[in-house]
Amino acid sequence: MSHRDRRYDVIVVGAGHAGCEAGLAAARLGKKTALLTFSLDNVALLPCNPSIGGSGKAALVREVDALGGEMGRICDAALMQGRMLNTRKGPAVQSLRVQLDRKLYQRRMKYVLETTPNLFLKEGLVTRLLVEQGRVVGVKLRDGTTLYAPVVILATGTYLDSVIHIGDVRYSGAPQGQHPAIELAQSLRNLLPIVRFKTGTPPRVNLRSLDYSKLAKLEGENPLEGFSFETGSIEIEQVPCWVTYTNEATHAIIRDNLHRAALYSGAITGTGPRYCPSIESKVVQFPDRTGHQVFIEPEGWETNEGYLSGLSTSLPAEVQVELLQTIPGLENVEIMRWAYAIEYDCLDPFFLDSSLMTKEIWGLFCAGQINGTSGYEEAAAQGIVAGINAARLLDGESPITIPRSQAYIGVLIDDLVTKGTTEPYRMMTSRAEHRLYLRMDNADARLTPLGYQVGLIGEERYAAFQAKQEQIAQEVERLKRTPVGGDAETNAILRELGTTELRHGITMAELLRRPEISYDQLGRLCDLPDLPQNVRSSVEILVKYEGYLRKQQAAIERFEKLESRLLPQDLDYTKLRGLSREAVERLTLVKPRSLGQAARISGVSPADINVLVIYLETQKRSEG
Repeated sequence: MSHRDRRYDVIVVGAGHAGCEAGLAAARLGKKTALLTFSLDNVALLPCNPSIGGSGKAALVREVDALGGEMGRICDAALMQGRMLNTRKGPAVQSLRVQLDRKLYQRRMKYVLETTPNLFLKEGLVTRLLVEQGRVVGVKLRDGTTLYAPVVILATGTYLDSVIHIGDVRYSGAPQGQHPAIELAQSLRNLLPIVRFKTGTPPRVNLRSLDYSKLAKLEGENPLEGFSFETGSIEIEQVPCWVTYTNEATHAIIRDNLHRAALYSGAITGTGPRYCPSIESKVVQFPDRTGHQVFIEPEGWETNEGYLSGLSTSLPAEVQVELLQTIPGLENVEIMRWAYAIEYDCLDPFFLDSSLMTKEIWGLFCAGQINGTSGYEEAAAQGIVAGINAARLLDGESPITIPRSQAYIGVLIDDLVTKGTTEPYRMMTSRAEHRLYLRMDNADARLTPLGYQVGLIGEERYAAFQAKQEQIAQEVERLKRTPVGGDAETNAILRELGTTELRHGITMAELLRRPEISYDQLGRLCDLPDLPQNVRSSVEILVKYEGYLRKQQAAIERFEKLESRLLPQDLDYTKLRGLSREAVERLTLVKPRSLGQAARISGVSPADINVLVIYLETQKRSEG
């Protein structure tokens, strides 16, 4: 073996958000891990918008943190502005979204990677995956080096044979001027089923060229809440974002040049994201809209570069200039980076199991956009699961499988491996059946015990978690025991608070269930204990939504009964009489682990599920 060749327990290919979490998880669980990247200068790159969080996605970040991941901590260290979305709606859809200093985020994450024991961050271009007798054995690099490991995690993002489109200009390329992974893509096509997807990004502009008198200012919120459960208060002078809108003049230019957009000229064959469309797609699909929002985001403390969220496009460069100049505030805009569309290879996620290991190649895991997802948050969520399960595979332990009833991470992975995806998958709250239970505030209650069990949550943090849960439980019980009477003084306060007077005594918990009463307002009626804000928020949600949560818990229990009825992984569905032909094909492809998962597969009908129920009952009787 050459002196350049090395042996590791785990090799992670790609140091984006999936690769970083996968590498950290495996290394922190004691595995000698190599984390490979094209360029050390682009570790944890934010190639699209300089923000993290939002509807559905924020819960993923909190869940990664609750398991012991890194994204939440780095966000809190690099944020420039934070806002809680959907505050006028219920807690099920309230989501934190933060603006980040792009370069600071990268530097902080790179430092964590460099200083983590067992983790070896290396620059190198992987050209070939090495597989022998159905098992992965390592990777080959462009410089001739061979790295060996019994487990490899592919976290290649949008780099596999990626092609950049700007109008009719088309060339092999990757985000932010990086190199595509052409040889690795060719290697993977011989091993795995590959599909072609597309995404895009808007122009970046010099913020000094904007006319701010024509823009709406959007400030951050105080007090500022972080993503990590370990973060205390965040006190910074937040930067503003800005809002403007397209108009009919903008739309006319787009319509006149549609034939020049790569998306409509036929140059792009990959499927794009439905929930993050280009501006030309918006104009075509919503012809009656007179304007589309443009959200202007700063990219860092020490740069004038700004991101025009909402203006993703594949139109030619000269058309990009023309259409931007029709937008209020952008009349004299200076473009620093052109918008572009990018096509890339990714894996059909049907060929993964719930551990994120491929079904055909032992020891090969995939995480992030290679699995057909979009977004930094979705990538990080898959990365930490792949890293944990890679380490557990080497230790001979069963993989963790997070149920969709317990976390958005579970919804994400179950959707991918059970339903597949025909477009870049984006997490949204509407994908979860139990979203009132899967809230941002209780991600630690749902997943920190699992993080502790697998070894990513230390004793000190787990003790702090237990103390917090005890505080919440004690305060909820105290409110249920504490009476409040209908005396004149109390009713005067209630009138001031805009709620109905009391005719007889009730408990503080019953009073808090009124929509117009907050937990902090109870302090007008009784002394409240000195509790942290996150504890007070959780107490208020648990009390106000107790009835709904009880119903949701009953639904989760019914769901888990189906999930507990396991199907043999070697079951030959062709031999089960009564299954439809489509069901046989889909069940054979997915190989569901449970009756519940089988019921979620497209093409499997209730009649097919009854056949499986009869089979399981027959097997149970024969074994008894």
